[in-house]
Amino acid sequence: MKKYLLFVLVTVLTCRINAQSGYDIQFKIKGSTDTMVFLVKYVFDQKYIVDTCKNVKKGEIRFKGKTSLDPGVYMLVNQGKAPYFDFFINENQKFLVEGDLTNMVNTLKAKGNKENELFFSYVKFFTGKNIEFKSLSEQVKGKSGNDSAEFMSQKLKSMNSEVRSFESGFLKEVKGTYLFDVINIKSEKAPAEIPLAKNGRPDSIFQYYYYKNHYLEGINFKDERLIRSPFFADRIKSYFDRVIVNHPDTVIKEMDKILLSCVEGGLTYNTLLAHFTYTSEQNKIMGFDKVFVHLGDKYIVSGHAKGVYTEENTKKIKERIDIMRNLLLDSKVPDLLMIDTVYAANVLKMGFDTAKTSSGVTDLYNRNLKALTPMFKSLYNVKAKYTVLVFWAADCGHCQTEIPSLNEGLKELKGKVDFKVYAVQTKDELLPSWKKFIVENKMNDFINVFDPIHLNNLKDQFDIYSTPVIYILDSEKRIKAKRLDAGQVVQILGAWENVPLSEKSEKKKS
Repeated sequence: MKKYLLFVLVTVLTCRINAQSGYDIQFKIKGSTDTMVFLVKYVFDQKYIVDTCKNVKKGEIRFKGKTSLDPGVYMLVNQGKAPYFDFFINENQKFLVEGDLTNMVNTLKAKGNKENELFFSYVKFFTGKNIEFKSLSEQVKGKSGNDSAEFMSQKLKSMNSEVRSFESGFLKEVKGTYLFDVINIKSEKAPAEIPLAKNGRPDSIFQYYYYKNHYLEGINFKDERLIRSPFFADRIKSYFDRVIVNHPDTVIKEMDKILLSCVEGGLTYNTLLAHFTYTSEQNKIMGFDKVFVHLGDKYIVSGHAKGVYTEENTKKIKERIDIMRNLLLDSKVPDLLMIDTVYAANVLKMGFDTAKTSSGVTDLYNRNLKALTPMFKSLYNVKAKYTVLVFWAADCGHCQTEIPSLNEGLKELKGKVDFKVYAVQTKDELLPSWKKFIVENKMNDFINVFDPIHLNNLKDQFDIYSTPVIYILDSEKRIKAKRLDAGQVVQILGAWENVPLSEKSEKKKS
């Protein structure tokens, strides 16, 4: 599925033709020896070359075009693909920037562009503070631990106060501008006062909710210029990775809130929808497939992602979520009618192994139904508090390690946890090697079954595209855990039933 969701939003990322009068942006970089320089724009977490100056002489660079550029933050990049600096391209697209390569940050000047002049002053201040911090780190070398901690604490307190004061004043000066909106994305918000908790310490719960509730504050998702900045992607990713609670229902709620704030079909909407869909489909944390199914249903299949996915890919995504929807946590799995190893030879004598067509199999099934019926081992007839449902193949290298490990690990829970193992061999043609494997590994406690009659569509019913695949079902055959390895099965069942495990099992967990 990965190949269907690796998105290339070519149609959305191309420059939009408008009625403005083009662009003419010049640079004079003293000390530069480059002969070719690139104009690069940010779009979410990607960078795209939008123009090239191939005749650079003595650091004099010029980009000129008849069609205006998309407003956003851009980067000047040398022929070695190393960045010079970031700058703004907004309504004013005719200006000059000068700088000295030996001290770029402190010499940058924008002539005819107030927005960039202010931005360069902002960068200059913070670069100076970073240098000051490094200098402080050098000064504490050789001091005792307590002395250095006290020294750094005082200095950092003073520096933080200066930074907050500067940034506050700067944002007031540029409020209402695109520059303000970009700087706002990267600025951390902190409460003016923190109430005390009952223990007399600053209330950490208040701090968290303040931090969360203000983390995306001021971001206008309808302004597509913001997605063309170096901070937007990090802000969004960080919000989902470390700010909100990492639970599928919470993630779904927050994604919906953000997408609702965008203009449907616009650059920000399309890019974020593609990003959310891709990351949720790739997320391997148990239960997060719910996010992917939600996005597929609400936005993609429903026709709200026409600028993101083609009709062909939409169809494939629909097929994928239709399988996954029935395998979400707490979903009841379909019943399986399988044949036990005990009856394998009897079934094969009926001719199922040599049948060439589906109609031939159906005919054999109907003619032998009376004899087959008592041979079936139904998943739903497995009576236990937990059913460990295993899909594996005798010729699968990973299975040859995991299945014996599962068998051995579950012995520790025998008599302590009410469970049974329903182990499905996914390749009926491997009957001899399968039976041999069962005997050699003493898998007598497993319900060992296969499907020589082809009654069950394992691929679609249980998403079996590789093996082994292990589910834990409850007594009603609802999925309680899935896509587990052998050690996790033992750990989870032991934890649910408060069964202390041996040191060997604990090591497998780690």
